[in-house]
Amino acid sequence: MSINKEIKRVTTNTLQKMKETGERISMLTAYDFSFGRIIDDSGIDIILVGDSASNVMAGHETTLPITLDQMIYHAQSVVRGISRCLVVVDLPFGSYQGNSKEALASAIRIMKETGAHAIKMEGGEEITEGIRRIISAGVPVMGHLGLTPQSIYKFGTYQVRAREEAEAEKLRQDALLLQEAGCFAIVLEKIPATLAGEVTGSLTIPTIGIGAGGACDGQVLVMHDMLGINHEFRPRFLRQYLNLHEEITKAVRQYISDVKSGDFPNEREQY
Repeated sequence: MSINKEIKRVTTNTLQKMKETGERISMLTAYDFSFGRIIDDSGIDIILVGDSASNVMAGHETTLPITLDQMIYHAQSVVRGISRCLVVVDLPFGSYQGNSKEALASAIRIMKETGAHAIKMEGGEEITEGIRRIISAGVPVMGHLGLTPQSIYKFGTYQVRAREEAEAEKLRQDALLLQEAGCFAIVLEKIPATLAGEVTGSLTIPTIGIGAGGACDGQVLVMHDMLGINHEFRPRFLRQYLNLHEEITKAVRQYISDVKSGDFPNEREQY
């Protein structure tokens, strides 16, 4: 039975109260109607329509190629399937960096065309002007610090970020700047757990970790990774809850066998 009617709609205010009471925040990615509905019905707090769609849906090596139009399509599909969770949509690479007016226009398009509830942006001090402009227009913004995949060619690696003190100190300052600019939450990706705990303790807004330890106020994983659809990606921080790659392969092979043998359809499966 769906639990939709038993749980009130999750809002940014809900998340703030969860931070204050110590209730952990659960967040997963989704990219289409069917999985959006399943994940929402399961009781998730936040669905992120991530630019990771570039990898898991389109097969690109990085998140850079996905366009604003494509993100809007995925977000529209997810929003049609949800009734209670908060839906956050990534602003894709090239739709906000270096131009706060373009950032606002991108955010407004997502909000107007998808029905989503917030957007997410990667970066710290360098994007605060765009964040302030977007928030001043009434659009909630989630920040993202640490490993920021849209900057992968700048980093040159997907290794843990902020191990060195200089980068760690910049991350601490950036987190405070994002909070001051008005972000309602910040994703901390692939940074040392002690640093993530320190940042979480310094902020009044929630942090959501991915590969950032257990001291964050919440956790996020990519749906395809935690369900074992993407079976080749197994970083330390990933807990795989199913092996759907194996299960789907078995099912498809059984279907092929049944078709070849004439077993499907049987008499009960025809009109």
